[in-house]
Amino acid sequence: MSSLLKNFRTGSVQTEPTQDNRVAVSLAHLRALEFTARGFSFLPRQPVQSILSGRHASRLRGRGLNFEELRHYRPGDDIRTMDWKVTNRTGKPHVRVYTEERERQVYLLVDQRISMFFGSQRAMKSAVAAEIAALAAWRVLGVGDRVGALIFDDQQSYHFTPRRSREAVINILKRLETANAALTTGCQAHPEQFNTAFDALLRHVAHDALVIYIGDGFGWDERSDEMLKRLSLHNDIIAINVFDPAELELPALNELVVSDGEEQIVVSGTQKELQARFEESYLNHVKHMRETLHRFGLPLIEVDTVDDPLQQLLRALGAQI
Repeated sequence: MSSLLKNFRTGSVQTEPTQDNRVAVSLAHLRALEFTARGFSFLPRQPVQSILSGRHASRLRGRGLNFEELRHYRPGDDIRTMDWKVTNRTGKPHVRVYTEERERQVYLLVDQRISMFFGSQRAMKSAVAAEIAALAAWRVLGVGDRVGALIFDDQQSYHFTPRRSREAVINILKRLETANAALTTGCQAHPEQFNTAFDALLRHVAHDALVIYIGDGFGWDERSDEMLKRLSLHNDIIAINVFDPAELELPALNELVVSDGEEQIVVSGTQKELQARFEESYLNHVKHMRETLHRFGLPLIEVDTVDDPLQQLLRALGAQI
């Protein structure tokens, strides 16, 4: 205590460094996004200018209807609810009664691998993905739906059963904070982990769910296409591709250190041939992802690491900014 008072008197009190949420997000930062997660929706019914409006055939119909009972027809009942098979079999008119489904199951598939630990301007892709996931989770909870997640890194995945509670969202955000903090330049990349996580998701998601993928699609291949097809048969899927502008064009520097997580080499960013190969490699990856999503009628939202993620979601989903 005396040493602390001494430091205070001399003006040399040591404080903990403030965490940079552009590199690794904190739980406090993700929790604070609850108060800004407004003005956008992942529901099938969208504003005209929304990327989700008319771009895909939703497997979900609003919140959906659950069959409750079969009963005799009463004057005033909607004739469209008549069950003609039962009516013909019994000789008496019967109608099917439905109740509105109150909750929807939403899964966030969040990529937190080393390929996401990159950012040339405002923030790392991993941090942006965590922010988008937090915004989505708070928004889903805000409209009364259940939110779950499957967060994966280069070693394993972490499953969170969909629940409609603040505690469930906080648990997801804690894992995102931990995943962000674990990313370092020494991590080894495992592109096959993308399909491993996708396969795990298929075991948890049955039908009538909304799956929101948030990541860069590193490791997406033909096997991914097949799993996406299976998942999309009975579920809605929205892909949010997080990218950095520097991935589109190699910086024109004389010396660039490039690493795969194990080895490093120094290259020149001014070589035209290398520039062309770099651009072609990235564009081919994105092209495959876009074409696959388009083939299955699934929407793709592009989010960069430069602008604010919320503003980009608002623009993509047709809300007024």
